[in-house]
Amino acid sequence: MTMRECVSSGTTVAAEIIDGEASGVILQYGRRPAMTALAAAVLVSLALLASCDSNSGKPTQTKPEPKPVELLTGRAAFQKCFIAARNYAADVKPFRIESTPSTDSNGHDGKSAIWRASFASAMQHGVKPFIWSGTDAPDAPSRGVSPGNEDTYNPRNASTQIFDVAFLKVDSDQAFNEAQKHGGDKVLEKDPATPVLYICDWNHNTNELTWHVIYGGSREGAKLTVAINASTGAFTRVEK
Repeated sequence: MTMRECVSSGTTVAAEIIDGEASGVILQYGRRPAMTALAAAVLVSLALLASCDSNSGKPTQTKPEPKPVELLTGRAAFQKCFIAARNYAADVKPFRIESTPSTDSNGHDGKSAIWRASFASAMQHGVKPFIWSGTDAPDAPSRGVSPGNEDTYNPRNASTQIFDVAFLKVDSDQAFNEAQKHGGDKVLEKDPATPVLYICDWNHNTNELTWHVIYGGSREGAKLTVAINASTGAFTRVEK
């Protein structure tokens, strides 16, 4: 009996040569179902290939580039804070401008990444600082201008002596250049890592607006502090 006679009609036989002999594999479901399964397998393969192609075409996500640190002089930062302070009270007057130490700036060029301007309002009976920041450092305020906490205003308090904005004609970079001529250059020559801070306030003894150029991390522990007239740019005195 031949193999064809042993297999019922409607089935197919696949023959292959194994070790030189013919062996038959009987496909139980006939030619049409086998062809259907083959077509399904081809469709699945095509779908997988299309999926791979679509995924490979997606752009690679990259982290956004960090913003560069922005450094401003005292007057430039003060103007930004002054605009915000006018929203707090229309009658605000400044009484102090000061830079804040940070890892992003050493103050050697009269610029800082963080400035704080404090204002008083007789109408609100309060004082309020506004901070400008140009850095994303973890310990720094958020970029831009942000308000600080309000406190009670006492016009007789010498530490909150207000001044007219018109007196602020000299910027912090000009004050730095003048302070360098009066001992500041020697401090930085001896220790170039020394930070330079700036405070601008009204001197009620001399009745003038003054930039205090501070060579050191704080006013109390400064190596040198030079007073510069904020209206004329002239050297006033060495404070320490």
